[in-house]
Amino acid sequence: MKRIVVLGGGFAGLIAAVGAARKLAERKIGKDDIAVTLVNRDPWHSIRVRNYETDLSDVRVRLADVLGPIGVEVTIGDVTGIDPERREVAVAGGTLSYDRLVFALGSELVRPAIPGLAEYGFDIDTFDAAAKLAAHLSALPARPPSPGRFTALVVGGGLTGVEMATELATRMRTIAGGEAARIILADRAARIGSNMGDSACAVIEEALGSLGVEARPGVTVASVDAAGVRLASGETIAAQTVVWCAGMRAHPLAASLPGEHDRFGRVAVDRFLKIAGTTDIFAAGDAAMALVDGEHPSVMSCQHARPMGRIAGHNVVCDLVGDPLMPLEIGYYVTCLDLGAWGAVYCQGWDRQVAVTGAAAKETKRTINCERIYPPRTGIAAEILASGAPVTQAPPRQ
Repeated sequence: MKRIVVLGGGFAGLIAAVGAARKLAERKIGKDDIAVTLVNRDPWHSIRVRNYETDLSDVRVRLADVLGPIGVEVTIGDVTGIDPERREVAVAGGTLSYDRLVFALGSELVRPAIPGLAEYGFDIDTFDAAAKLAAHLSALPARPPSPGRFTALVVGGGLTGVEMATELATRMRTIAGGEAARIILADRAARIGSNMGDSACAVIEEALGSLGVEARPGVTVASVDAAGVRLASGETIAAQTVVWCAGMRAHPLAASLPGEHDRFGRVAVDRFLKIAGTTDIFAAGDAAMALVDGEHPSVMSCQHARPMGRIAGHNVVCDLVGDPLMPLEIGYYVTCLDLGAWGAVYCQGWDRQVAVTGAAAKETKRTINCERIYPPRTGIAAEILASGAPVTQAPPRQ
């Protein structure tokens, strides 16, 4: 028996496993001949991009509910090492051998060595982290009155930080009741949301102003403690809630893979999602850098992770059985940014030109977050397998 191992149960890994199972079913190859195993640190597929939301009740899907009906095995445990020469993966004290590997361990938040950040800061990088923040926020009213009790400082003016701050604008004021609440969004850059481009920045600034979120561009956090933060300028900000949303990097094990790596630690893959210089390792999602249209590199988002996963899952089977591989081709790029109670902003193209704003864009964001990026949850094998077809979804309708 031969084995395909997929590392990671995120957006790329889950759909890669489904895609591999779909191709095997198409070729009428049973798991006694080629088995597919997915390895993940916990039993859940996390809809990570929803971790900024107030309600976390539906942001996880049990992996077994999706993979069980299509015959994909699930191994729970942290991946601690990869040995390409021996074709082995170390998992929680044991090893798994593979004939083909899909590396889809994703990315993680960059946590710099800022004094006090690890002890006093929060983040929403994982479900557990988001749940910890939620518990902290819920407990604030029971704390003794003190400066910064209902002040939240969000550090990082990228997409995650903007979505977190605009969500907190309503969330914190609800928690505070009749007391004054303060939301601050800080970043080193000269403008909040600068990576979104000028046209989107203007919309973001309008939304922040409407929601009463204070923008603090051009600042650097020097230290964090229980009372708040000290900036590099020497200024202190009283804030009992500090949420770190600044920077992402590929999973550390990506560094152990052969080939070129970019500044985010992502391993370069060819147009078929195979790592250059290897014969048996594919990579997809946040840990991989692919040219999605022959020119633009993939971005670390589910928008690219999911089609990359589909193609990787399809190709890993093709590579094993000798069928032609399919190139990754994504001919469009869009961005939909949630702006809390104000609405959202939907941008089109690599220059991120604003197409729709406000309530209409918010409905598109809801469709993306709550429907479009979920795997089938019916338990019907045919529907699950169909979701892994090596195609790219059309952009959301406006």
